[in-house]
Amino acid sequence: MDKQQIVETVSKKIRLVRHEKGFTQEQMAEVLGLSKKTLVQIEKERSLATWTCIVAVCALFRESEILQNVLGDDPLEVIELLALDTIEMPKEKTMGGKVWWKLLEENDRFKLQQNMVSQHYRIIDQDHYRWFSSFDQEEAYAYFKKLSE
Repeated sequence: MDKQQIVETVSKKIRLVRHEKGFTQEQMAEVLGLSKKTLVQIEKERSLATWTCIVAVCALFRESEILQNVLGDDPLEVIELLALDTIEMPKEKTMGGKVWWKLLEENDRFKLQQNMVSQHYRIIDQDHYRWFSSFDQEEAYAYFKKLSE
């Protein structure tokens, strides 16, 4: 997925996220810093949300099942990866790849996985903490090899 695909995908789901959270259009518009008119245009698919709005939706509603299902993981992780291109460092604990993840490589310390929805790669340790994420397959395999040495 690239930024444009995320913008299009999340824009189409904003109305559902709003309903999932039980917000009125006025409440949702205020939370996102939009006018109600702009929110209505997005919800009716007459216009797309801006990248900044999409980041806000993913950050504020990261627990949304709708966003998690459409992006295939924690929405904020997908947004962070798109914005920063690569993430290297131990991060929060994951669920270990039980949903949305295909195991590509594994050793006694790490697992290299690919997300089946967004297609990005990540490396997690045996305790399910994320060490690396990237959309670049070669970079992911190289980092997995480096961590495995």
